[in-house]
Amino acid sequence: MTPRRRALLTVERLGALYPAASELDHSSPFQMLIATILSAQTTDRAVNSVTPPLFRRYPDAAALAHADPAAVERIIKPTGFFHVKARTIIASSRALAERFGGEVPRTIEELVTLPGVGRKTANVVLGVAFDLPGFAVDTHVIRLTNRLGLTRSQDPVKIEAQVTRLVPPQEWTGLSLRLILHGRRICVARAPRCPECALNDFCPSSTVRPGRTRRRSVR
Repeated sequence: MTPRRRALLTVERLGALYPAASELDHSSPFQMLIATILSAQTTDRAVNSVTPPLFRRYPDAAALAHADPAAVERIIKPTGFFHVKARTIIASSRALAERFGGEVPRTIEELVTLPGVGRKTANVVLGVAFDLPGFAVDTHVIRLTNRLGLTRSQDPVKIEAQVTRLVPPQEWTGLSLRLILHGRRICVARAPRCPECALNDFCPSSTVRPGRTRRRSVR
């Protein structure tokens, strides 16, 4: 089976398994940007627990740009690394207010100039907030794309370039976010749960023998 065929099957199977690719609650590009920054090294559930009070108090970039860091830290503490995250989202909001009129830019070149925003965060924002093509690469995506034989690289930029050649642009965001979800729940780093994996009949790294596959829904 070719890498392209495996990539397209992965899009199909993971799309059925995880209908909602993004689990971060948001109602605007600004909220999506801040939620994505906060999601580093924590769960989407933890982020979703703090963003409602955060955005009630600071509804836009101008408000958060002038926030007291200690007040922000108290709100976002459940997400971990709250000292750094508070400074980052305040600095990013200040940059939005000063350089982009308080609006989140719609290009990766502009997004990555914001404090705390790398290519992964920028691609998530492009895809989820603006419905623009963006393929986010994190440690889960690196692991899964290698296990699936879609790349042999460990370099995020090279992986992004290689995988996006295999699937249509409209699938980039959904595929990357679903790979992240699958990496958290099934294709974990040390002991992948291959017998429960929806991809185990074509994944080159599967430990399941042909003819003995079985798949379960992920909850």
